[in-house]
Amino acid sequence: MNRLQEGFLLGDRYRLEQRIASGGMADVWAGTDEVLKRPVAVKIMRPDSKHEKLFALRFRDEAVHSAGLNHNNIATVFDYGEDDGLAYLVMELVAGEPLSLILRERAPLPAAEVRSIMGQSALALAVAHEARVIHRDVKPANILVRPDGVVKLTDFGIARALDASGHTQHGEMLGTPNYISPEQAMGQPATGSSDLYALGVVGHEMLSGSRPFDRGTPIATALSHVNEPPPPLPDDVPDDLAQVINDCLQKNPADRPPNAAAVAIRLGLGDQEVAGLALGLAQALNGVPDEVSNPEDIPTQGMPLPADR
Repeated sequence: MNRLQEGFLLGDRYRLEQRIASGGMADVWAGTDEVLKRPVAVKIMRPDSKHEKLFALRFRDEAVHSAGLNHNNIATVFDYGEDDGLAYLVMELVAGEPLSLILRERAPLPAAEVRSIMGQSALALAVAHEARVIHRDVKPANILVRPDGVVKLTDFGIARALDASGHTQHGEMLGTPNYISPEQAMGQPATGSSDLYALGVVGHEMLSGSRPFDRGTPIATALSHVNEPPPPLPDDVPDDLAQVINDCLQKNPADRPPNAAAVAIRLGLGDQEVAGLALGLAQALNGVPDEVSNPEDIPTQGMPLPADR
């Protein structure tokens, strides 16, 4: 009998109320923390006898990596636990919609909205990259947008700290083919620049209303990232926005922007948002920030990607 039903109490603490998403590795439920009396999102790993051990290791990775990141544009992780063979992750419940749903309902999006969504996502990636965490699966389904316009990047489920050995099996390609970088498609390790490529694909899709690389099968789609240029953006896209996306979509990682913070600033984010980036970097690196830097103190062009270290 499936225990994961409405009303089930997980870990003697988290009451499941409604399934809100399903993925290859896990299901996500809206629920309530019965101890703190607050709404939460509970991500529960789907049991798989063939890959259970490997998936459990990746799932624990997600908890460790995500819990170390604290920024307004990253969905906060509260807890990790196991209940009779079920591994679960407890996160903030974001009152919003995934970008994938927004695109299905009203793509293409206005340029101003694209700037905001891409810029906030870039800020989240900047914090993660400086903490040596690569997302490796940036896509519309993992970008949540609240009604007030605040963006939350979520699901670091296949992320891996660069300092760790990771759990990827030899020859295995992780990520979503429609958004995977050319180097990942060729079996090379993902870097912060790979996340910027995926963000560029998302930006292109928001502006054009369709996925720029979609060839019907996962293999053909992945290879198209390696061998084919992206389709031209619509003529009414502002030149500076089109240039940022084109730079992110360069096949050679060395030709892409130097880091995610530089992308956010090129997209027009102001001093207030950049000051928030400084706070997030301090929390990711040091736990509790001693002092928030001024926007001028943030190394935008000089901040190295993890791959440069």
